[in-house]
Amino acid sequence: MKRQIIRFFLLLFIYLVVAIPFKAMNLIPGFTDVRPVCALGSIYGIFFGSLGCVACAFGNLIADIIDNALRWSSLAGFVANFLGPYMIWYLWKRFRKHSFALRTIPDLLFHALIIVLSAILETAIITPAVAYAYPEVNVKLFAYSVLGNTSVFPIVFGIPLAIVLQEELGFSPYTEEKLGKKQE
Repeated sequence: MKRQIIRFFLLLFIYLVVAIPFKAMNLIPGFTDVRPVCALGSIYGIFFGSLGCVACAFGNLIADIIDNALRWSSLAGFVANFLGPYMIWYLWKRFRKHSFALRTIPDLLFHALIIVLSAILETAIITPAVAYAYPEVNVKLFAYSVLGNTSVFPIVFGIPLAIVLQEELGFSPYTEEKLGKKQE
């Protein structure tokens, strides 16, 4: 349990270190910005499972607090930042009958596809909350920015980072079996 807590805070710290410097690059002030930190969502989901997903959710919430951008729609952001990475992990596990690896073109394409599906889910969760609570926000621009951040960064930066983590640094993807072995 102590290792999990330490791992959570380490993941949270890394998330914030990547997120906070880009908070100044606003697309819609107070609502959305350029978010390279979105590349970490797929990494956290694949390599750390639900613990990584929780770190993404809390990281996003804390970044909103630090940026003085905490709003009612931040609750939707919290949910989306958990479910997006979780969906990536779950869909890989469900439809790929082998452990996570991006060594083949079909695996790369499948991973890119589930990242896009996850981005659509996150956009579908966050955008209505913002549109309902803040009708003055350009909803179309907001939706495009969420979709772009949550798909482009994980594909362009997240996939190469996942390859380096797994192939060069020896990180292994999260599996339920791995968790079961640790508990024994």
